[in-house]
Amino acid sequence: MTEAVPAARAAREPWRDRGLPAAARVADLLARMTPEEKAGQLAGFWAMPADPGDPVAPMEDDSQETAPDLDEVLGRGLGQLTRVFGTTPVPAAEGAARLAELQRRVAAGNRFGLPAIAHEECLNGFMTWGATVFPSPPAWGATFDPGLVAEMASAIGSAMRAAGVHQGLAPVLDVVRDPRWGRTEECIGEDPYLVGVLGTAYVRGLERSGVVATLKHFAGYSASRAGRNMAPAPIGPREFADVVVEPFVMALRDGGARSVMHSYTDVDGMPAAADERLLTGLLRDELGFTGVVVADYFGISFLQTRHRVAASQGEAAAVALRAGVDMELPTVRCYGAPLIEEVRRGAVPGGLLDRAAERVLTLKAELGLLDGPPATSGEAAPDLDPPAHRTLTRLVAEESVVLLANDGVLPLASGAHVAVVGPLADDPFAMLGAYTFPSHVGRSHPDVPLGVEIPTLVEALRAEGADVRAEACADVLAAGDADIAAAAEAARDADVCVLALGDRAGLFGRGTSGEGSDVETLALPGRQADLARAVLDTGTPVVVVLFTGRPYALEGIADRAAAVVQAFFPGEEGGAAVAGVLSGRVEPSGRLPISVPRRASGPPIPYLRSPMDGPHDWSAVDPAPLYPFGHGLTWTRFEYSDLQVDERAGTGGTVRVGAVVRNAGERAGTEVVQLYLSDPVASVVRPERWLAGFARVRLEPGDAARVEFELHADRTSFTGPDLRRIVEPGVIEVAVGRSSADLPLRGSFTLDGPVREPGPDRVLTVPVRVTPL
Repeated sequence: MTEAVPAARAAREPWRDRGLPAAARVADLLARMTPEEKAGQLAGFWAMPADPGDPVAPMEDDSQETAPDLDEVLGRGLGQLTRVFGTTPVPAAEGAARLAELQRRVAAGNRFGLPAIAHEECLNGFMTWGATVFPSPPAWGATFDPGLVAEMASAIGSAMRAAGVHQGLAPVLDVVRDPRWGRTEECIGEDPYLVGVLGTAYVRGLERSGVVATLKHFAGYSASRAGRNMAPAPIGPREFADVVVEPFVMALRDGGARSVMHSYTDVDGMPAAADERLLTGLLRDELGFTGVVVADYFGISFLQTRHRVAASQGEAAAVALRAGVDMELPTVRCYGAPLIEEVRRGAVPGGLLDRAAERVLTLKAELGLLDGPPATSGEAAPDLDPPAHRTLTRLVAEESVVLLANDGVLPLASGAHVAVVGPLADDPFAMLGAYTFPSHVGRSHPDVPLGVEIPTLVEALRAEGADVRAEACADVLAAGDADIAAAAEAARDADVCVLALGDRAGLFGRGTSGEGSDVETLALPGRQADLARAVLDTGTPVVVVLFTGRPYALEGIADRAAAVVQAFFPGEEGGAAVAGVLSGRVEPSGRLPISVPRRASGPPIPYLRSPMDGPHDWSAVDPAPLYPFGHGLTWTRFEYSDLQVDERAGTGGTVRVGAVVRNAGERAGTEVVQLYLSDPVASVVRPERWLAGFARVRLEPGDAARVEFELHADRTSFTGPDLRRIVEPGVIEVAVGRSSADLPLRGSFTLDGPVREPGPDRVLTVPVRVTPL
């Protein structure tokens, strides 16, 4: 243990003065540290159990190396504590006590008394046993509701802070380019504007609660070849700038995220963790980021073992530190003794070590961690799944349910005899993505309860009062002939059949969706298509309900079904949300954040594509989706009229675009009004259309509202021929409507003036005003 600092000496040390600015405190503290102590601030520590079970991260498999014990690293100090809650099932009180004890050990073990930053996963809520499980990111995308996403993130952050956690590893801002990628379930959608707006909302909510948001994965991860995890990303600089990086720009500038995590992938041969142009030139010099860059788990080691751009751990440490990776996660490896040796022999300039340590200590100063471990209150453990959070997660789930098709069978008729069949009919895991605690960790502990109540679809439909006969099949991959025959028999005897299909989330091939669970085609997993055909052949009206982490091809199924409902891993209240839509208690208001393909063979083409990437006469392959980006039905119908567009503006000016939307049906409903732009003639190939703005508008029957978008010319900017961002003069086409393929109102405006280069203050969003008429 380190001896206590005498009071007189402490009074002479400016870094202990809470009244000084953080920069002054950090500068003084840094000047007192040895290279070993500085390196200690750059490393994490993962206190893994003796038998961790199945891997929950892409583990490094160097069997010749033994992970250090905590006592071995305490003398140098410690930057991060990894997933004290999220590694094994631990009740809130026990986890909080364990974290507090670890923090006391960390602080007592170094001569400055500095505790560590504690981080946890929080993509679907605070990922610990007993905490609320919120819907997955594609479900956020389906809401088109940034205010609700911010409220959800604030609730997640409040639970984390109450437990003593400082940093959350979310949101994921990867734009979906190929949904065969297993981590599609972690992504908000396939449009960078939607991803940016909702991702920024999540950042604001999390940071507002006092928890550091970590943007990931910077950058290019989701563009990996053939949708394979950690594969190279074959993209050019224009797609990288205009699609991949845009959400990060928004979340950094407008959201205020204080941490960024590098990507595992390499782009054009450069691994992100080794790319100085990316992590320093772009992220810091161009985008102005001043926070902390953390490694994705074992990402620095992968420079040696996977990417092979370093010959040793020390060299990997040197490459990553030079590129701009400030902290090694999840546990000390390259940034421990190997880095210190590189510094001692002069291979790593001391200034690089100082630079990273200064950033980490500044973040610790902001979190109050220069003042020792926080005092424990001795109060009861926080309730990690309070009623208010369950209400909120149900609201998010309800807004995220997408009604893809409906011939009138929904809402279900009162008194109808309903058969509920399929592998996910009566399975709580139907609601859970791979980064939820029960899926991520709980599967290695089958004797431990889920930790939260998760009603299944069958249970939720019965709670709605439906007359239900359940005939659940086996696992999503293992349905046999007997299961299929039983489902068909149940359907044949019913007035209507609800067929629950989809994914089982799991890591590294242990599921059909999730990190490392990539697929070759977008065919439904296992024998689910056979099951669907057998049920549809009965002639009973069939409502297909999809609980998935990605969209699946539905040709031959959707065209025969009476209705199709999509839910993207909707969380612990997802069963109730879907059942509410089926019964009619809940109005469907979700819209697709990712197109649903027609055919399973691929590669799938995202909606954000050039004209020649879409259907055309010179190819026999038609990549048009079955259901396009932005699509979703309601119980009512909406009419659009009175498009008004300013005729002209300068290349630095603003155009107003307005339209009237009216509820022409007999029920109240919510329309998601979507604004798209097209650039018919540009100096480079542009997307056929791109989302420029959106608004959720709820209207009673017969009511109308005017929706006005304030569109700055910067929203037409793109990366030009010389790779500079520009706004070009010329005609811009405008379309307003229900989805990217259903746009009844069309117009245009003209940008006048010279080609303009927007600066770092360029306008990133489109304000919208809704005025009832």
